[in-house]
Amino acid sequence: MYRATPEEASAAIAGYTVINDVSMRDWQRRTLQWLAGKMFQHSTRPAYLVTPDEVGDAADLEVRCEVDGAVMQQSRTSDLLFSPAQIVSYASQAITLRPGDLIATGTCGGWATPASRRLYLQPGNLLRTWIEGLGECLNQCVPDKT
Repeated sequence: MYRATPEEASAAIAGYTVINDVSMRDWQRRTLQWLAGKMFQHSTRPAYLVTPDEVGDAADLEVRCEVDGAVMQQSRTSDLLFSPAQIVSYASQAITLRPGDLIATGTCGGWATPASRRLYLQPGNLLRTWIEGLGECLNQCVPDKT
């Protein structure tokens, strides 16, 4: 699919999943581009797809992220700046999308980036990302092999 309209993009979305593209902040801040902090092996793994008809095209689902049970982010997909169809349409303006391609939409507000609330994940932390109707993604933080 190349240069799709939002309507075409919506029809092409096979499903939705819970994903957390856990950022390695030390690597992310090495350059102006964030890719370096989001490309680590095993940090991002979706588990399954839920079809659009099961969740109303993901138009208004609760989204929550917790660390060891403490809520770090909580919002709704309706609060995202762009709908999934708009995001897929936008991406298709630059690249050809094929069945099986996965696009992470970004996050809702709430992550504590100001120094006054800065929190970094530590070995042993359990990161739980949950989306209403889609399920959860659990990431156990383990020390890197050095």
